Amino acid sequence: MSKKVYLVTFISLFISAVSIAQTTLDVNFNGLGFMDNREYKDFVARSRTYSGTRTALDFGLNIDSLNHFVVGANAIHEFGAIPYFLKADPVAYYKFNNKNWLFNVGEFPREGLLDNYPRALLNDTLRNYRPNVEGMLLRFNNTNHNFNETLWIDWVSRQTNTQREEFLFGMSGKYSPNPHEPFYISHYFLLLHDAGAAILLPNDHVMDNGGVQVRLGLDFSHKTVLDSLSFEAGVMASLERTRGVDQLQTPKGFVASAYLSYFRFALFEEFYAGQGSHIIYGDAFYEKKFYNRLDFIITPFVANRLKGQFIFSVHRTPGYTSNQEAFRLTYDLGRRVIGRFKD
Repeated sequence: MSKKVYLVTFISLFISAVSIAQTTLDVNFNGLGFMDNREYKDFVARSRTYSGTRTALDFGLNIDSLNHFVVGANAIHEFGAIPYFLKADPVAYYKFNNKNWLFNVGEFPREGLLDNYPRALLNDTLRNYRPNVEGMLLRFNNTNHNFNETLWIDWVSRQTNTQREEFLFGMSGKYSPNPHEPFYISHYFLLLHDAGAAILLPNDHVMDNGGVQVRLGLDFSHKTVLDSLSFEAGVMASLERTRGVDQLQTPKGFVASAYLSYFRFALFEEFYAGQGSHIIYGDAFYEKKFYNRLDFIITPFVANRLKGQFIFSVHRTPGYTSNQEAFRLTYDLGRRVIGRFKD
């Protein structure tokens, strides 16, 4: 289904539903400003500056407390770019949510849903350049048993004679055996299925590519003088196969991370050691057999629904030390009811 058909369908639902009792119409505006300078000595092609703003405006039709339709757009402008908008992504989805379940179908923001994935699996530039999931997401959350699980599928490319069929699917979750203890278990999985174009070129093959992480964690947040203190360690394996060429390859390694924050200062460290992994939507640093990243984070701008951060990162791989400087400003005005409809 084309994006124009999506928009027409959802707009029609808006118009046909406004007479339903207890229906409300709301609006939301949010955005992201970013300046990310990367000086990568071991990845010269990626040693560049990413900068711009992304703004999103959408309208939500709330049939009741459980059923919602959302339509809008999310557009990105890179500083100095002509034409002004590099790309405008439509937002059009149905949402069901109650105490335990969340279900989205359509084109919906990944922020708050999949942005907790490790960078080894989903790189951080997706937040700027591919902010929407185009597909479905189902989340189960049981607060009584401190358990949540998310399943999702995201279409990356629709198959034509020349365009490849590609989609991502994955799952992630977290379990805390005792809410009063710091220990928890988390896992992340994704797989990209690339089926190629309808007319395959010579030496073109169907590919599968992805990865999985299982982590054990300790969260001491609000249990020390620090605002946050957490540690994680576990294993990662990538899943790489070109059908008809090789068998499934599963490079493995050890992953660990630590995060601490106090007032407006924070440190975040990531570590990897093992066999190099090539995960297409992951951070390329994990292709190395050793990788260490240390982020120094300062948050000088904090207001209601607004946060601005400076981040200085040091990347270490065998034989190289690289640096990265970034500033990110996020703001979200929240949902505001602008209309109510009754029988």
